[in-house]
Amino acid sequence: MSAAADFPSIPGQFDLSGTTAVVVGAASGLGRATALGLADAGARVVCADLDETGAAETVDIIAGRGGTAEAAAIDVTSTESVEALVAAHSDAAALVMTPGLNIRKRMLTTTDEEFDRVIDINLKGTYRLMRGFGAQMAERGRGSIITFASFRALVVEPGQGLYAAAKAGVVQLTKALASELGPSGVRVNSILPGPFETPLTAQIKSDEEWWNAYADKTAVGRWGILHEIAGPVLFLASDASSFVTGHSLVVDGGWMAQDGRFSPRV
Repeated sequence: MSAAADFPSIPGQFDLSGTTAVVVGAASGLGRATALGLADAGARVVCADLDETGAAETVDIIAGRGGTAEAAAIDVTSTESVEALVAAHSDAAALVMTPGLNIRKRMLTTTDEEFDRVIDINLKGTYRLMRGFGAQMAERGRGSIITFASFRALVVEPGQGLYAAAKAGVVQLTKALASELGPSGVRVNSILPGPFETPLTAQIKSDEEWWNAYADKTAVGRWGILHEIAGPVLFLASDASSFVTGHSLVVDGGWMAQDGRFSPRV
C-alpha cells in the first residue's frame, strides 16, 4: 500500500459527524464556546448545565447555526445527577467538562466550607463525570475525555490557593485516567486555559488594574476570546489527536512562555 493510501484526510480527522459530544457547563463562557465549536464540526451536542435556561439558549444558538443539540440538567456535586446524565447519554464519544468555582481569598481567611465547595465543584465534580463516562467509553473501546483545569494548576498568585490546588488535582486525575484507560482505547486530556473573559473572571474585569495586568502578562498582550478555546477542544475531541493522551494543553496566549512583564532594552 502506498504512503498516500495510509495517510487519512486531515479535514476528515476533525469531522465529528455522527457522534455525540457531552459538554458540561455549556450554558455560558468557555462551555458555550466549546459546544458551538463541536456542533460546527458535526457532533450532536448535549448541552448540560445546572443553569438549564442558559443551556437551552446554547441549544438555540447551535440550531440557528444549523447544528443539532439538546439541553440537559446536571449538578456535578450530585453523584445521582451525574449518573443520570451518563445513563441518558451512554453513547457519548466525547465528554468535555468546564464548570469551575474560584473563591479569590487569601488562604488564612478561607473557611472549611469554602474549601469544600471549591473542591467539590472543580475536582470531585470532574471526578464524578470522568468515572461515569469513562466506564461507558472503556466498555465501547473508544472515546475522548477532556477536562478543564487552568494555568493556575501550574502557577499561582495570592488569593488563588484553593482554586489552584483543585485544578492541579484535575491535571493529576487526567493523567491517571489516561494511563488506566489507554489500553481500552479511551483518551483523556486536559485543557489549561489562561485569561479568558468569562463569568468566572467578572471579579477581575471589575478592577481595571488587575484586568490590564493580566493582559500585559500574556505574550500576545490581551485576554483570550471565547471562540479561541473551540479549536483546541476540537483537536482533542477528534481523531486528529488520536495519539495524544494524558496531555495538559495550555491555552494561555503565551503567559507561561515568559517570566515577567518587563521588556529589557536588549
